[in-house]
Amino acid sequence: MDCHPDILVIDDNSPDGTGELVIDFAKNEKRVNFISRSGKLGLGTAYVAGFTWALDNNYDVIIQMDADFSHLPQYIPSLVAALDSYDIAVGSRYVTGGGVDKSWSWSRKFLSKSGNTYARLVTGVTVHDATSGFKAFRAEALKKIPLDKVSSDGYSFQMEMAFLSKKANLQVCEIPIIFYDRTKGKSKMSLGIIWEAIWKVWWLGK
Repeated sequence: MDCHPDILVIDDNSPDGTGELVIDFAKNEKRVNFISRSGKLGLGTAYVAGFTWALDNNYDVIIQMDADFSHLPQYIPSLVAALDSYDIAVGSRYVTGGGVDKSWSWSRKFLSKSGNTYARLVTGVTVHDATSGFKAFRAEALKKIPLDKVSSDGYSFQMEMAFLSKKANLQVCEIPIIFYDRTKGKSKMSLGIIWEAIWKVWWLGK
């Protein structure tokens, strides 16, 4: 694995100064790339934009992860190494050795675990952490997923990608990770996002 991977940051005109910070940093670090979008266009479309950019620029391996250190970079080598045998490697909280931050409330744990159980039962996906946003893809595998057909806007994007990966007969493995809570900023979780995930999973499985 290249120990100096390129980085793409996608920002939807965030008011916290993310765009200005990345642009300034990129002046002296050519490996950092930046896509600025005019407003809140949705998490799902941001992922699709990033995947499309990576494929258009001929990268062999594409990694998706949160930029708030909830996903620790130290897991990246294990995810990439797994691609020697699999099409997709998922950083999983719900396999042996994985877990979540101790600060998580019981209600948050219940929501996350029940959401994954619901996704598996309704759609038939076998991955235990279908809502994980920490993944590594082989480019050739990602090309088999019809990104232009992805319709999820919020966190249900992860479930839809898990379903489409299964439909494309891609080989997926899960690498155990510990998911840590962000130390700054606020979660984007809302009732609207939860509702979208509920009906989207039902729609995928019908």
